[in-house]
Amino acid sequence: MTILAIDQGTTSTRALLMDEGGRLRPLASFTHRQIYPAPGHVEHDPDELLGHVARCLDAVAGLAIAAVGLDNQGESCLAWDAADGSPVGPVIVWQDDRTADVTAALEAEGAGAEVMARAGLPLDPYFSASKLGWIVRNLPRAGALAARGRLRLGTTDAFFRDRLTGRFETDVATASRTSLMNLATGQWDADLCRLFGVPIDALPAIGPTAGALGTLPGGLALGASIVDQQAALYGHGCRRPGEAKITFGTGAFAQCLTDGLRRPAQPGPLPTVAWQRAGEAVTYALDGGVYAAAAAVNWARALGLFQEHAEINGFAAARAIDRGIVFVPALAGLGCPHWHRGARGTWLGLGLGDGRADLMQALLEGIALRSAEVLAAMAAEQPFVGAVSVDGGLSRNPYFMQVLAEVSGRPLNLSDEAELTAAGVARMAAEAAGLDLPMAAAGRAVAAPPVPQAEDRRRRFAAALRAVQDFAGA
Repeated sequence: MTILAIDQGTTSTRALLMDEGGRLRPLASFTHRQIYPAPGHVEHDPDELLGHVARCLDAVAGLAIAAVGLDNQGESCLAWDAADGSPVGPVIVWQDDRTADVTAALEAEGAGAEVMARAGLPLDPYFSASKLGWIVRNLPRAGALAARGRLRLGTTDAFFRDRLTGRFETDVATASRTSLMNLATGQWDADLCRLFGVPIDALPAIGPTAGALGTLPGGLALGASIVDQQAALYGHGCRRPGEAKITFGTGAFAQCLTDGLRRPAQPGPLPTVAWQRAGEAVTYALDGGVYAAAAAVNWARALGLFQEHAEINGFAAARAIDRGIVFVPALAGLGCPHWHRGARGTWLGLGLGDGRADLMQALLEGIALRSAEVLAAMAAEQPFVGAVSVDGGLSRNPYFMQVLAEVSGRPLNLSDEAELTAAGVARMAAEAAGLDLPMAAAGRAVAAPPVPQAEDRRRRFAAALRAVQDFAGA
């Protein structure tokens, strides 16, 4: 029997099959449009996403599929009509910051402490709550449907599951990323919903991440549904408190399992739900992200700073930061541990003799330094156990990985499996179906040798971060 993993990500929707040996093979991939209607606005077409998920299901027609696992983008959200399932406006993507003024106003009113206490999250437009409130206030059809009791609001997974299984549900891990769920109870919080202007009766039921989650078209059993980063954490094989991973995709997202619910005193790495199997207790984690990783590399490529990825696998010059050139990858703001969405990216220390290679070298180092900063903040809350497991497209860049090892000072394990998000959700679905599949992929160690300049690099980068934040506030 085969497991189907559907990885519904920020840029594409992909179907992969996991066999009885725990090995993955790609089956289908569909790219969707990235819509930028205004500065800071990022949208997807809900029907296009749903159509791609349906095509992934169609791709396994005639195969013996034991279960399906579906992972989602996380904080991306939308509204739709309960009567006919039609979307009310676009998907507002996790990268979208149209509600920055809303969260800033709530912060000024002193609401930040309450949101942290209840949801465990800072006031930031990254999370779904302010986006869903924006939909209710700004889309007339949403208000009209709410008045008639027909409005449905949720993250993208709830839309897919409602349309494909007939069950209006989300999972507790995805719900923990909205700022509307009480982290201690695992249920929607009425006070948070009032604060953000989200009608609680329009939200889906919250359930486990794995179990009997409904029947999909073709009679396929949905065995797991979870946010993509938690799926990757599971795919890395992290099972004990202190085991951590970092995934380099559009952004760079680190997570570490914790020994219970840990609440940092100040917004930094964030407490989140890792997963919950049906009938079992919740497993918790810490989460922290860099908003622009591969997105920064792709942006630089579009600017003409390089053409082929092989060009940036190594550089003849010494480390750019050691030569006084720094890049801060705040192209979509600064996430953990700063939570400053108004900050923007910059190069510092450029001279007339510097060229494209220097810019790219500094860019890669900047992503590594920001990632190391997130890992350090996380380890201060929950000591790490063993090497940090690493995956994602940027992890295939040898220059980047060596700099990450140097500036983090931590042993890294570069996974041989390139599809750990899909592997995680597939493994969850398999276990829900009663199958215990072996871990098929190993990895290789990336050493973290002592580097005399490491502390100076961190100090110089910290100065650049302060400059960026000061400029944003000027």
